[in-house]
Amino acid sequence: MANTKMASEASLKDSAALSDTNALKDFLALIKIGIVNSNFITTFAGLWLALHFQNLGFLDHIGTIIYTLLGSSLVIAGSCSINNYYDRDIDHIMSRTKSRPTVTGKITGQQALMIGLFLIAVGTGFLLMTTVTAAVIGLIGAFFYVVLYTMWSKRRHTLNTVVGSFSGAVPPLIGWAAIDPNLHFVPIILFLIMFIWQIPHFLAIAIKRCEEYRAAGIPMLPVVHGFDVTRRQMVSWVACLLPLPFYLFSLGWPFLILATALNVGWLALGIAGYKTKDTVKWANLMFVYSLNYLTILFVSMIIVTLI
Repeated sequence: MANTKMASEASLKDSAALSDTNALKDFLALIKIGIVNSNFITTFAGLWLALHFQNLGFLDHIGTIIYTLLGSSLVIAGSCSINNYYDRDIDHIMSRTKSRPTVTGKITGQQALMIGLFLIAVGTGFLLMTTVTAAVIGLIGAFFYVVLYTMWSKRRHTLNTVVGSFSGAVPPLIGWAAIDPNLHFVPIILFLIMFIWQIPHFLAIAIKRCEEYRAAGIPMLPVVHGFDVTRRQMVSWVACLLPLPFYLFSLGWPFLILATALNVGWLALGIAGYKTKDTVKWANLMFVYSLNYLTILFVSMIIVTLI
């Protein structure tokens, strides 16, 4: 009787959660609006720095800026929609994904696929209104996320995190290329920062959700090799961030000091993980730090150019 009552209560909660959604919320969940928003910041940073280093006026290029931000956001949103389409067979297993509209049935798989392809096509069109280079980079990022990550590596290899990090690192390149298609070391460093940052960020999630990934059959690093190996990998990748701010010395000493402090703080937190007994709690701290790290770092890139 107790088990029946608990099952009924759980069913009622699930039903309430479903009824609490509407078309807009379902659409935003489909395109993973959180990912779109975070990439909006890094795309804008690439745009802003390109304008800064080229001594170009912001308002003089407002059209290009709008096309770039809109286009990149649509390409990312479309890629996320296709990811939800492809993963709908396993998303119901994980608590953080089981309420996605492709799982609940509020958006069908075919609808998710068509929406994704449409958004990528429209987004690419907007990027073509800036430079061909920006549009090509956007499509390469979509290909890495949809094909090489979602369809190929995610369910086969522990390196899936590394593969997926490539697509998440292209937004600054898109932003820069929309202004200056001749990429040089500044956007490359932005790409490397984003690429490296994602790996400890997503490995922290993998530790927190280890058993859910195991149940879904996804070979994340902690699932296959355990927490100790994952912890060492996270610390190693964070350490790789240490020299990168020095390549952006042209942004000035304040940025260099702040970026170095952020890197040292993250590395110290990572090393502290070797002594902790609660690895999941430590992973959550690493995850929260990574979110603040990214926001502070990229916003500071913009602020220092205004001082």
